[in-house]
Amino acid sequence: MTAQLAQFIESDLMTKVAIVEDNATLRKYLAGLIGSKSGHKCVCTCVSAEEAILEIPKHRPNVVLMDIHLPGESGIACTARLREKMPDLQVIMLTVYKDIKTIFQALKAGACGYVLKRAPESEILAAIAEVRTGGAPMTSEIARMVVRAFADSPPIPVAEGTDQLSDRELEILALIAEGCPNKEIASKLLISSGTVRTHLMHIYEKLHVHCRTEAAAKYLRSNSANASKPAAV
Repeated sequence: MTAQLAQFIESDLMTKVAIVEDNATLRKYLAGLIGSKSGHKCVCTCVSAEEAILEIPKHRPNVVLMDIHLPGESGIACTARLREKMPDLQVIMLTVYKDIKTIFQALKAGACGYVLKRAPESEILAAIAEVRTGGAPMTSEIARMVVRAFADSPPIPVAEGTDQLSDRELEILALIAEGCPNKEIASKLLISSGTVRTHLMHIYEKLHVHCRTEAAAKYLRSNSANASKPAAV
């Protein structure tokens, strides 16, 4: 194996993280935490949404830890703008309290989960690992709110719906729409969490979505479109 190929493989396996946080102490702490974790690298830190919009596309991180409340433009607006530029970007919102309304708005803007700023190191790292495997670190209550909001959008054409999914994938997608986390899905279907994650990645690919809430929303909207069709006679 050439040194160049080895470097490419190592880079591909590395989880690259960007941090957007205006508190210097917390920003430094998070950067140190990411840097100390094997297989992780902090590629940039930003103090504002405006700086993040410029710097993050340059560094191409896999995951962004995004403060909701930033000086100037909010973390929610920043998330929406970044997801327009980088659709595969995984954004985890950093928040002080479980403010359901604000977190809900952030998830609708394209974030894939949230973590409390006071969370232990293990929880922050677990959230990063979860989004890298197709998960969404959030409470089931908020997940259901997001899914319901997406489901209220206009129905999608059947060709873009869930008819191409296998029976098992449909089972998993239905449980996602109910707000079930991966562990609960695994328990209900008597399969491993790893198998659930594998099915999730196939579901995302088939439905052309990037997170479980988008997948659940497409499932509900597709069901709504099918239910509105006149019955065959």
